[in-house]
Amino acid sequence: MSVVIAFDTATPATVAGLRLASGETLARRDDPQPDARPNHAARLLAICDELLAEAGLRWVDVGRIGVGVGPGTFTGLRIGVATARALAQSTGAELVAVSTLHALAAGALEAAPSADRRTARSAVLAVIDARRGEAFAAGWDASGAQLTAPAAVAPDDLGSLAAAGQARWLAVGDGAVKFRAQLESAGVSVEPDDSALHLVGAEALCALSIDAIAAGLDQLVPDYVRRPDAELRVTP
Repeated sequence: MSVVIAFDTATPATVAGLRLASGETLARRDDPQPDARPNHAARLLAICDELLAEAGLRWVDVGRIGVGVGPGTFTGLRIGVATARALAQSTGAELVAVSTLHALAAGALEAAPSADRRTARSAVLAVIDARRGEAFAAGWDASGAQLTAPAAVAPDDLGSLAAAGQARWLAVGDGAVKFRAQLESAGVSVEPDDSALHLVGAEALCALSIDAIAAGLDQLVPDYVRRPDAELRVTP
């Protein structure tokens, strides 16, 4: 297995992981203080360089670059995708896209045996705060199969995304924390506010990057799900 580096800037956090040829994953993240602006532009490359230095590697040793393509904040996605394209072009590494919501769900499913045994029998609803009174959300079952496509929904409609026939749902992500009341009123369990399962994780990003199909530079685009704020402001 070649060396893989994967990162995500769709949420306020800047997170990156380095999967070594041995299978070990090194991780770094930068989580801004509440109400502070994200630091993606300043921290993303620095975090990646720190990972490579820790492993004694250089960018030429990286065979694949994975990037979270959202949905999430417009500015964060633009920074992450542009950085991934530039790195792939300069290093020759393969480039792959990873759904940020899928990474959240995959992290919760992978952690089930140790973190919460309920999750092993649950479908997972990944929820990201989309601002403007909405949430980005999508669901996966316990086997990792996608149940619902990413969508921007009103908080009161989150419960309707729980597919029929699933005995138990678990919601993770900063949107699940923010809209806990709406989710729990619909019978969806939500991890405690301080649970690590609400964070996009480096392990999941790297694992999904390994399995993803390589994309060309022009094929890698953010998954905004809805129109960016800037476009809405100029719409007649």
